[in-house]
Amino acid sequence: MPAIISPPITPPGTEKRRRELEDGDHGGGRRPPTDKRTGGSGDPDNWNERRRGRPGPRERLDRYRLGLFFGLSAVFMFFVAIVSVFFVAQGSGHIDANARYINEWLPTALPPILWLNTAVLLLSSLTMEVARRHMFREMHVMDEWLGLGKPITRRTMPWLLATIVLGALFVVGQLLAWRQLATQRVFYYSSQSSHSFFLITGVHGLHLLLGVAALVTALIGLFASKQLENRQIMVDLAAWYWHSMGLLWLALFSLLAFCQ
Repeated sequence: MPAIISPPITPPGTEKRRRELEDGDHGGGRRPPTDKRTGGSGDPDNWNERRRGRPGPRERLDRYRLGLFFGLSAVFMFFVAIVSVFFVAQGSGHIDANARYINEWLPTALPPILWLNTAVLLLSSLTMEVARRHMFREMHVMDEWLGLGKPITRRTMPWLLATIVLGALFVVGQLLAWRQLATQRVFYYSSQSSHSFFLITGVHGLHLLLGVAALVTALIGLFASKQLENRQIMVDLAAWYWHSMGLLWLALFSLLAFCQ
C-alpha cells in the first residue's frame, strides 16, 4: 500500500502570528522603543517606522527636538542682543569740557561665589546626561516593555533628583552673588557695568528656573506617564535644554570674568 503524505494541519491564527513575529511585532502593537542614536544602546528599527499612518517614536522625538532647538535659537539670539549692548556700553564715552574723552565704564568685581556656581552647573549637566542615557539603555527598556518592572525609573530618578538639587543650588548661589554685590554698594543702576551684570545673570537665572521646572515635570512624568516613549521624550528634551543653559552660562561667565 503506497504511503500517503498529508500536508500538516495549521492551527487557526498560526499564519497571522508568524507574520507578526517576522515583522518584529509580538502582539502588543509596538516594539520596544530603543535607539542607539538617542544616546542609548538599542535597536533603532522602531524609531524609524511609521505605524498605521502615525509618526513612530523616533519621528516624534526628532520633531520635539527640532521644536526645542528652534525655541533655543530664539533664546540665544536674545542673549546675543544683550551681549551686544554690553560691548556697546563698554566702549561708549563722551568728550568733556577740556576736550578729553571720558569712558565712564567701571568694571564690576566678580563675586567669588560665581566660580563655585559654575562648577555646580557643570556637575549638574553631567548628572543630567547620565539620567538621559539611562532612559535609553536597551536592557532596561526591554524589561519595561516586557512588563518586568520599571528599572528605567529606578535608575533615572536619583540622577534626575540630583540635577534638580544642583540646579536649585545654582539659583541660590546667584542670589547670594547679588547679595555680595549689595554689601559692596553695587546695585542695578550703580553703573553701566553693574546694569549689564544684573541683566545678564538675572535673565539667565530665569531661563534656568524654567529648566528646573522642566526637570520637575520630567520627574513627575517618570511616575505619572504609562507610556515609556513619553517618559523618554520628556527626559531627553529636559536634558538638551539643561545642557544648552549650561553652555550659555559658560559663555556669559567668561564674558563677565574676562571681558570687563
